[in-house]
Amino acid sequence: EVQLVESGGGLVQAGESLRLSCAASGFTFADYAIGWFRQAPGKEREAVSCISTSDGSTNYASSVKGRFTISSDNAKNTVYLQMNSLNFEDAAAYYCVAGVKLDADARYWPYWGQGTQVTVSS
Repeated sequence: EVQLVESGGGLVQAGESLRLSCAASGFTFADYAIGWFRQAPGKEREAVSCISTSDGSTNYASSVKGRFTISSDNAKNTVYLQMNSLNFEDAAAYYCVAGVKLDADARYWPYWGQGTQVTVSS
């Protein structure tokens, strides 16, 4: 059974940092890409970043480029999302996803975690 378990969300002040983790199990980690989507209340779901666990290539949404960094620890079957300089627009539920293609379209990500909440205060 594929499982993606997110952790690391919480409440931070604007300008601060958080690191999200996604622990994966139930599949061959290096065969899949891992990504992060987010969704805030009343807003559309947005692809944030993704990484190929086989070659390390990455993609980022323009809204987070330069502030967020995605990385993979294949020995731990875990992907991290380091989020710096958080602002109010980053507040959302963040979901870890697994798929076979680096793509911003959610249809290419068949496996989803339960999500972790990021809240940004002033």
